[in-house]
Amino acid sequence: MIVQTRRSTRVTLAILCAAAIVGCARSTDARLSTVERTAIADTLRTLITSAYDLSRPGDAVGRMMSLYPPSGNVVSASGGRVSVSRDSLEAGIRAFWQYVGQNMRDPRWQWDEMHIDVLARDAAVLTATYHVPHRTPRGDPHTIAGAITVAFQRRDGRWSVVQEHLSDVPPDAPADSSSGAATAPSEHMH
Repeated sequence: MIVQTRRSTRVTLAILCAAAIVGCARSTDARLSTVERTAIADTLRTLITSAYDLSRPGDAVGRMMSLYPPSGNVVSASGGRVSVSRDSLEAGIRAFWQYVGQNMRDPRWQWDEMHIDVLARDAAVLTATYHVPHRTPRGDPHTIAGAITVAFQRRDGRWSVVQEHLSDVPPDAPADSSSGAATAPSEHMH
């Protein structure tokens, strides 16, 4: 009887401890204040707009790669393909820059809509549309545009993109098909 009581007590304590740990983990994120959510959203908005600021001199590929963790895998879906290594992602960004980016004259990366869902203190998702008006090497006006969704995770105090999906607007479609004009950035924080 004493053995059974001790076993029941240990089981009960183990269940209570497990419930407390789960409850604390959930309540920590549940207690994320509006100020905290806004601060995280502002940080992520600044990171991505800075990385894609084509008006800044210097290494554009390096700035774009600064969004990703310094090592390990990154899942990236673009152009109907999926890559999972940081090296293949970097090769894709370098190819874009070599064949498209460096040939754009006076490019301006413009964010149209930006939605940021702060999921926890260390996780968020950003979905945005963008367009990049520029001139071709011959001086003709041209625009590339698309949508991007990125999953950010904070590791060791640093926000990094761990998964992404990019889709291009077809060349003959308007950059913003809803109104023909850019819309103000917005955010949704849950």
